[in-house]
Amino acid sequence: MNDRVPLVQMINISKNFGTVQALKNVDFDVHHQEVMGLVGDNGAGKSTLIKILTGVFPPDTGEIYFEGKRVVIRSPKEARAMGIETVYQDLALIPLMSVSRNFFLGREPVACFGPFRFLDKRKMDRVVLDVLSQIGISVRSPDEPVAVLSGGERQSVAIGRALHFGAKLLILDEPTSALSVRETHKVLDYILEAKERGLSIIFITHNIYHVYSVADRITILEHGRKVATLQKSEVTAEEVIEIVRSGYNKKR
Repeated sequence: MNDRVPLVQMINISKNFGTVQALKNVDFDVHHQEVMGLVGDNGAGKSTLIKILTGVFPPDTGEIYFEGKRVVIRSPKEARAMGIETVYQDLALIPLMSVSRNFFLGREPVACFGPFRFLDKRKMDRVVLDVLSQIGISVRSPDEPVAVLSGGERQSVAIGRALHFGAKLLILDEPTSALSVRETHKVLDYILEAKERGLSIIFITHNIYHVYSVADRITILEHGRKVATLQKSEVTAEEVIEIVRSGYNKKR
């Protein structure tokens, strides 16, 4: 694969919900091994754009290319099969289930004994501890329920899961929301570690300082339109905030 070809290209994407235009002629791309920030006020179109990329909604107009090939993504299952993993704000983790069960949710390994098939719990626990430790994440036990983990620890499990199952693009929806300062720094470190391991990442957030600290580029949406895609090296965090704020003030 030619790394000069973006991993993802979304061209001229538009989406209406009745009389409400959620997106209009949006171009968006993510390069290989890049952290792309996606920012904007509530209602800017961030979630709609990502839901189109992950097969939740079909676009009304536009084209999507993945690894240089035009694709039609009809469902989140198809997106996942292509290597697109999404970690939503609620993480899609089941609090009363163990760390290892959540890690393998829907992809559980089995051991066969004659005609019988059993959940391979030993393998699940071993893989979870190994994968998480490789990216600097320590959990007390793979058997403890997710409910006892902190917000940052839950994010780490979700990110580690995406790494293990061969994701090419990791979409993080507000990953630092409601985290302490210490845990926020940990999650930002996990994001950089995921990039170092070859992933491309879309980081959706309202917190410009958080995304600015790890992003290579930042795309700003406003009222369903793309305002700009900025190279982090060419702007300050304060300048990004001012661009976002100016759109908010115009709306008022």
